[in-house]
Order: sequence, then structure tokens, then C-alpha cells
Amino acid sequence: MTDELSGTPDYTMGYGEEYLQALLRVSASANAAYLLPHLEPGLRVLDFGCGPGTITIGLAEAVSPGEVHGVDMEASQIDLARMFAERYGRDNAAFHVGDVTDLPFEDDAFDVAHCHNVLMHVPDTQAVLREVKRVLKPGSLIASREMIAESSFTHPDFGVIRKAWDMFEDLLAADEGHPQMGKDMKSHFIEAGFASIRVGASFDTYTTPEEVAFIYGIALQWFLSPEITEAAIKYGAATPELCKHIGIAYEKWKDHPGAFAAVAHGEMLARKPPP
Repeated sequence: MTDELSGTPDYTMGYGEEYLQALLRVSASANAAYLLPHLEPGLRVLDFGCGPGTITIGLAEAVSPGEVHGVDMEASQIDLARMFAERYGRDNAAFHVGDVTDLPFEDDAFDVAHCHNVLMHVPDTQAVLREVKRVLKPGSLIASREMIAESSFTHPDFGVIRKAWDMFEDLLAADEGHPQMGKDMKSHFIEAGFASIRVGASFDTYTTPEEVAFIYGIALQWFLSPEITEAAIKYGAATPELCKHIGIAYEKWKDHPGAFAAVAHGEMLARKPPP
């Protein structure tokens, strides 16, 4: 499921309205909090795999009057990012359609590079890290926050929802992705020649009635949509019966007083060594 022209994978999550709503919940304060203390006015930042730019505009605010450049392979996401930047008055944020393995920037162009749930989707991790390292100045910072799928959970499980996570992992792996990238990052960054590596972890949690309803909506309208279930069945990640039982379990879950979901992430900061 790889785009043979760019070397960049088809995005497993797709670009449907349901998953877009999940992306729009993401922000710098919530999802790049580990990076924000290291930012200061005047820095030049690369946000690669920026999606609709909801983190990018927060990074732009943190480094203003410095500038942030967001890059994403999907033109519709870049259109959204530009719209949000205009809406929030972030004229120091620029957005580009591009491939993260072939960035449209000169060597040593940035003080900071950032990504969120990007490396988990790219087949060739080293190709991405080499390219990002190229455009970073010596001594500059790279920050990455990536999912750890096997540590994420939905509770109560009703004996089947964990299999939905397994199904997601199998589908992502079939798309040449890396569902445990959040805990594999350190090895990848060492291999790529980065130094001063600091690793942490955190959860995105969902427990209020509104958050539970949101997760249920994602499960029903995206994860259990015909497009996704058919792909999962095609790649041997699920059966029609399993998808049916997962749907029944989520119906129970959304009304359960103890309903709680959490998505685990690894967080890493590293630096490009000086020459």
C-alpha cells in the first residue's frame, strides 16, 4: 500500500471526516507539551507530517516572531492548515505539500524539527530521519511523539475490544507502518546518528461523557466503517464476526459508567551532533 512515486506510504488512517475530527483535537499544548519548554522566540521550526496544522500554529505562537514550516504529503491537509493559520492570525506559519523523505529546504535550515504520529506511518524510518537531519542545523533539536499501540487501551474491554487494538496494529503493519514506534524511537534515532537523546512517555486520556462519545464515534464511524473493516478482513487482521462483536462491545462501552480509554505515546528529544 505504498505510493511508488514518492516512497511515502498511503496514510493508514485515511482523510475521512471522522478521523479529521480526531486530528482537530490535537494541539501543541496537549500533544507537544514536552517540547514547548525548549522553544523560544526567533527560532525556525520544521513540523514534518503536520496534517491540518493544529500543532503547527501552537508552535508558531511559541517561537514568534520566528517562523514555522509545516510539510504534509496530502494537499487537502495543507489547505486546512493554511485556513487555521489565517483564522488564528499565525502569519509566521507557512505550509507546503511535500514528501518527508525529500524536503524542499536547504541543508542546515532549521533550529528545531517536530513530528507527531508520523514515523509510525512511514515504512523507511531511516530515510525520514536522514532527510530531517540534513535540514537541521548542527546542535539543533528534533522532537517526536509516537504511539505505542500495545500499551493503549479501552476499558472495560468486554473480552473483545483489545482485539480492536490488535486489528489496528495488524492493519498498520500491513501498510508498512510501525504500531509500536513510540517505544522503538530511541534505537532508530541512535542509528540515524542523533545524540543527547531523552525519552519519556505519556497518555492521551478519554473519560468524560464528551470524550467517551468522541471515542465511540471514532470507533463506529471510522474504525468499524465498511472501508476499514473490509481492508482489515482483506489483510487477515479481522473477520466479519469479530467486527460485529467489537461493534456490540463498543455499544456497551459508551454507556458504561466506568468507560475509559487511553492512547499511549513515547516522547523523544534529541540533537543533531556538531560537525
